[in-house]
Amino acid sequence: MALPRPYAPLPYDAVVDRHDNSTQGAVIDHRYEIVRRIARGGMSQVYVAHDRRLERDVALKIMHPYLAESDEFVRLFRREARAAARLSHPNVVAVHDQGTTGDSFYLTMEYVRGGNLRNLLDSHGPLTLGRALEITEQILSALALAHRAGLVHRDIKPENVLTPTDGGVKVADFGLARAISEASISGTGTVLGTVAYLAPEVVTDGISSPSADVYAVGILLYEMLTGTPPFTGERPIQVAYRHVNEDVPAPSHIAEFLPREVDELVAALTAREISDREPDAHTALTHLRRVLTDLPADLLAQRHEVEPAEQSSPPLPTPPDVTRPEAHRQQHGTRPLPSRDTAPLNTSEPLLAVPVGAVKAEDPAPPRRKRRWPIALLALVLLVLGGTSAWWFTLGPGGYTTLPDVSGQLEAEALDAVQEAGFAGIVERAHSDDVEEGLVISTDPEAGSVKKGSTITLTVSKGVKMIAVPTLAGLTEEEGRAAITTAEGTLGEVTSEYSDSVEADHIISASAEAGASIPHHQPIDLVVSLGPAPVTFPNVVGTPIDEARASLEEQGLNVTSTEEFSSDVKAGLVISQDPAAGASGHRGDAIALTVSKGPETFPVPDVFGMQSQRAVQVLKDAGFNVKVNKVLGGVFGTVRSQDPGAETMVPRGTTITITVV
Repeated sequence: MALPRPYAPLPYDAVVDRHDNSTQGAVIDHRYEIVRRIARGGMSQVYVAHDRRLERDVALKIMHPYLAESDEFVRLFRREARAAARLSHPNVVAVHDQGTTGDSFYLTMEYVRGGNLRNLLDSHGPLTLGRALEITEQILSALALAHRAGLVHRDIKPENVLTPTDGGVKVADFGLARAISEASISGTGTVLGTVAYLAPEVVTDGISSPSADVYAVGILLYEMLTGTPPFTGERPIQVAYRHVNEDVPAPSHIAEFLPREVDELVAALTAREISDREPDAHTALTHLRRVLTDLPADLLAQRHEVEPAEQSSPPLPTPPDVTRPEAHRQQHGTRPLPSRDTAPLNTSEPLLAVPVGAVKAEDPAPPRRKRRWPIALLALVLLVLGGTSAWWFTLGPGGYTTLPDVSGQLEAEALDAVQEAGFAGIVERAHSDDVEEGLVISTDPEAGSVKKGSTITLTVSKGVKMIAVPTLAGLTEEEGRAAITTAEGTLGEVTSEYSDSVEADHIISASAEAGASIPHHQPIDLVVSLGPAPVTFPNVVGTPIDEARASLEEQGLNVTSTEEFSSDVKAGLVISQDPAAGASGHRGDAIALTVSKGPETFPVPDVFGMQSQRAVQVLKDAGFNVKVNKVLGGVFGTVRSQDPGAETMVPRGTTITITVV
């Protein structure tokens, strides 16, 4: 006979297997109220749910119960969920929480309104070169952060690349593929994955690395450019064979307008040999951006036109229309969200299972002859067993009793309550943003009907997780973001300002002091340098040097000056400047000024006692003008005086007056 479930605050089957309205409004973990299902697949089902505690909508992914039967999967699931939750990036679907419900596990994630890359390709066919490279750049940017954190996605495919309605893309399911894959390898000797995007080494060795993610991105780029993956086949194993034994063809074989640089990029992302492939998303991103800078705008706007016969992809299945009864909406106050805002996640795709060893089926046992005489005896045995089972599973030790809800109680009080109810209690400790230190966060199993004598695990709060703020000033913005992620902190607002002392793209300051202990969810704001502020060089020609220097230094410019003689510019005034007035520069730039020393002066020759003609010639040869005054007719022709006097320093061209007697 059917046995009752051990406890059922929300039976998992009510969520997974029913297609009526009974699941709508169900509450998971006393917190997440289901609005509607948006996707189902071989590993999980996904729902829109309302987080009653934080008053927001989330995506709730509930794994199928058979996965929870593997202790290895449970361990990996928890580890990978924690690792994925530490990723903070605009192109990554944020993981908020993980926990248990019934006999399975769940993840709560950022709810992204929009579609996914599979929807986009099915509806539009090949994308323009620019759009394909833009999407690839955003995927690689998300993977670069994950690879730096030691996290490999393992299941990059169009269904896991969401396309929000507000633009951009977001990569989903970080860490989940690893938990499923590693548990499969250790438990069954097989490797699982979406066959169209599996790297050759994953098929042959079952080992995934950042380079395997890069391979999958290369296949995605090929598909976005041509409208189809490079390898197809009637069976998944045929596709896997081609990944291992064939090179990905150049996409220009199909889309002839594509340049050599794009073919080389796809080849670098999808090389069969790991040594020939880009080793991780960071180097792949650098390669892609180098290609982007060299491509003209008109080429980026082109796309491969596909004949109608080629676009034969079947439409995606429409999720069941689950509407919440009006009475329930009035009771709980949660409105269902329109299905057009939601992308189906993890729809059925071909999965590859590569066995480590062969599996042989045993011959079936021969059928037994029917005999009439044992029927009565069998009925009697069943009656006895049925009665015994009924006693065992109700009043006997195999029965069930009520586990009280001790959430929010002090640890000692909760243990006493659990033991008084006939259970053994053990304590695990975990940080919590919502439950004070020393109080019970949850129990496993949850409160409700639980088998007698079970051991109850109480998760007791250690309070909010505190982190040490890393040293951020002086790092590049990218390094600062990575440092915050490594410290398990939360990145806050990033603003920019000009700085004369901090290099562009380097962090000027952070909102929390280095070494300080703060809650992990307290945002750390960053101020990033734009470098020195721009300036336009003013015109200081003709102004006194002191005035010009003060004006330029006030604008942050580094002033140097030299002097030279000038017959046209008064001494102490600026003759010229370099850079010229109106030129563009930045604070801290140098500007050179040329300052007038006035006209150059020379000594007046001594012509006293010379004959007038000789004196006039000497003065003119020295560059001076001469005026002759004759006394008494100058009958002797001898110079008796001169003005200015001998050796006086005057500019050339000055008139020298000589008196001749």
